[in-house]
Amino acid sequence: MQDKYFAKKRFRSSIILFIIVAITYGAILLTEFSFMKGFSSIPKAIEWAFTNFLPNVQSLERLPSILDKLVETVLVSIAATTIAAICALMFAIMGSNTTKINNFMSTIARGFATLFRNIDIAAWSLILLFSFGQSSLTGFFALFFVSFGFLTRAFIEVIDEASNSSVEALQATGATYLTIIFQSVVPSSIAQMISWVLFVVETNIRSATLIGILTGTGIGFAFDLYYKSMNYNAASLVVLVIVVTILLIEFISNYVRRVIL
Repeated sequence: MQDKYFAKKRFRSSIILFIIVAITYGAILLTEFSFMKGFSSIPKAIEWAFTNFLPNVQSLERLPSILDKLVETVLVSIAATTIAAICALMFAIMGSNTTKINNFMSTIARGFATLFRNIDIAAWSLILLFSFGQSSLTGFFALFFVSFGFLTRAFIEVIDEASNSSVEALQATGATYLTIIFQSVVPSSIAQMISWVLFVVETNIRSATLIGILTGTGIGFAFDLYYKSMNYNAASLVVLVIVVTILLIEFISNYVRRVIL
């Protein structure tokens, strides 16, 4: 009996593998992709990168302007994440099975989280462009909506995992709803919530570069401007500044996580 089960499982795996291979081969034929040409172009690409895509003295003169754009991007990312976290906490409390007011409110809260989380940030940027045009406000709302959806879902899971026993204990003593929230739910969940907020800040700073290209703001716009004007040395400086900033933000957030967890 067990041999039949494993044989059936291997057969299903073989079918799935065959379908994946067939789809991949079909995509190669449709796109006329050549592995040989792809691999042979790698040395030329590396040579071009070292020749053109490195900062020079002229590009370093643009560093103050690039840093101004970077500060704008970082501040918008942090602001969008912070406000989204506050809103997400309220919706998470309503959506959590542990702290929900009623099933209707819980369904509404989870529905909003699912809607905002599953629409890609690039799609939000394009949608908001029609309302707010190319401005920092467009990038702010795009980051806010995606962060709100993600954090609401994450906070709901944190509350359900961390607060169940303590909530039941307070309910047994006759504590009020607000007392349960501020004396049990928030204290027992705050460390994990801060960790999620830091993670979203890191993600938003990365995403803000793409949003800047779409909305014409921030560090993304600076890269797009230099790249399209074929000023590759300045564009490479923008990339290096972004990489250093992301690594620095990640180092700080990891340090904060080690302290609070």
